[in-house]
Formats: sequence, structure tokens, C-alpha cells
Amino acid sequence: MKRREFITLIGGAAASWSLAARAQQPAKVPTIGFLGAATESGWRSWTDAFVERLQELGWTEGRTITIEYRWAEGRNERFVEFAAEFVRLKVDVIVTAGVAGVAVKQATSTIPIVLGVANDPVRDGLVMSLARPGGNVTGLSVQQADSAGKRLELLRQIVPGLRRLGILANAGYPAVMLEVGEVEAKARPLGIEIARMEIRRADRARLRSSR
Repeated sequence: MKRREFITLIGGAAASWSLAARAQQPAKVPTIGFLGAATESGWRSWTDAFVERLQELGWTEGRTITIEYRWAEGRNERFVEFAAEFVRLKVDVIVTAGVAGVAVKQATSTIPIVLGVANDPVRDGLVMSLARPGGNVTGLSVQQADSAGKRLELLRQIVPGLRRLGILANAGYPAVMLEVGEVEAKARPLGIEIARMEIRRADRARLRSSR
């Protein structure tokens, strides 16, 4: 999915849920809580497009809506902190993505949550089913783990003599580790050996300090 299509869907969902909240509380300017997993600069193109799409829908930041940004900067433990803060602030809708959605869902069952990307929302307990999610969560699901085997088959077609495959994975990201597990399971019957290298937070810190 292209970035523009992604932002159109997420911006529309966030705006419509904020509109519903505003109808219930006419005296309050709707507030969107935006929780990013990385840094503000790293997500700049996404947030710029997000604000642009909201404006196209008639929602102008600083006038008809307020956006509270929080950035975890790669520290997953901050998701819980920021989710609790959004609840205290009584935001009207929370926009986030990935594993952060689990922390937000645990913090509130009433504030609408819009997930830009969810890897397996059913397995993570975010929704009851993809067809009928229920609850207070909506958004997009990429289901990468489900396609892991197919991608391995395609790779083998490109490299027929493939016997050993190296995987570099972020061990702190559950969806990634789930996908790695799926690749390993599919690789065994094909006679492909998987060499897994896991990167953890301390490893990333050492990489930054060595630059």
C-alpha cells in the first residue's frame, strides 16, 4: 500500500472518530493522541501527510483539532507510559501502529484507537476477528507472518541453490520474531538452514555510540 493511500485511510478514520466524540462534547476541541514508535524526525513524512489529510477533511490542527504527539524513540517500555498519559488527558482518539497498539488497548477500552499498521490484531487480543473487530480498535492489518512462507518460496525460486539464509531481526519486536518463527518452520521441509541474528536494545545503543 502506498503512503498516500495509507494516510487517507488512517486520517479518515481518526477524523470520523474525532467528529463523533465532538458531537458528544460540543464544548471541547477534539484531541488526537498520536503515539509514534520511533522519533519525530523519522516519522516526519508520515505526520506531515497525516495532518494534510485531516485538513482536506476539514480538520485544522490548532483550530478545530489538537494533536498531542508522543515519541517512544525505539523504547517499547514507553508505550505504557504514553498510553496512560493519553488516558489522563482524555484524548478523543489515539492513533498509533504496531506493538504500541497492545499497550494502548490495555490502557483504555473506551477511547477509540486507530492502528496505522497491526501485524496480527486477533492474536494480540486487539480485536475479536478481522471481519467483526468489535471493541474500540480499528485500522489496518498487514499479516506479514502469514505470507512469510510464500516469500521464502519466491526467494528459493530466485536462488534455486539456496541452502543457508541469514535473518537479522529486532528481538524486541514481537511481530518480527513471530515472522522469523514462521520462516524457520517453512525452511525446514525445504532443507534450508536459518542463521538467526537477534538485535536487542543494548546492541542498537552500541551501534549508535560507534558511529
